[in-house]
Amino acid sequence: MAIGKQPSDGGGDGEEEFGDAGLFAEINITPLTDVFLVMLIIFMISALAVQANANQKIKQADQATKKVEQDKRSGLKVNLPSGAAQEIDPSKASLVLVIPVSGDIQANGKIIPESDLDNLLRAAYARDKTTQVVLQVDRGVPHGRVVDLMERAKHVGLTRLAFGTNAGGGK
Repeated sequence: MAIGKQPSDGGGDGEEEFGDAGLFAEINITPLTDVFLVMLIIFMISALAVQANANQKIKQADQATKKVEQDKRSGLKVNLPSGAAQEIDPSKASLVLVIPVSGDIQANGKIIPESDLDNLLRAAYARDKTTQVVLQVDRGVPHGRVVDLMERAKHVGLTRLAFGTNAGGGK
C-alpha cells in the first residue's frame, strides 16, 4: 500500500503543508490474488483426495454387502480352496453337495441329514446315470469325511466326481 501526497493542482513550489493536499492510497492486489489462487488450488486438491477416499469406502461397503448377500443365498459358509481347472460338463445333470466343517450337508440348496444322503445319491443315479457329483468342501473338513462321501457316491454308481473351488487358482 502506498501513501503519498497528491500532485499539486496549481502553482506553488510544492512545499505545501501536508493537510492542505489530499492523500491518495493505492493497494497492490497482486499478492492478494496470488494467495487466493494458491488457496483455491489447495482446496481443489483436498476435495479430490476426500472424494477419492469416500469412493474407496463406498466400494468397500458395496463389496461387503455383496459378500453378505452371497452368504445369505448360499445358506452355508464354506471356505472353498482355490483352483482354475474346469473339467465338468455344465450341460449334464449335476448334484452339488456343499460340505461344511460341521453340520449337515447341503444338496442343491437344501439341507440333507447324513442318514438321507444315500437315498439322495440313489435317486440322482436313478434319474440320470451320468449325473456329476460336485463336492464343494470347506478347507477345514477332515480328509476322511470327504473320502467317505466319495465312496458312498461310487457305491450307488455315481462315478463322475468333481471338487468345487474358487476360481482364480492360487493357494
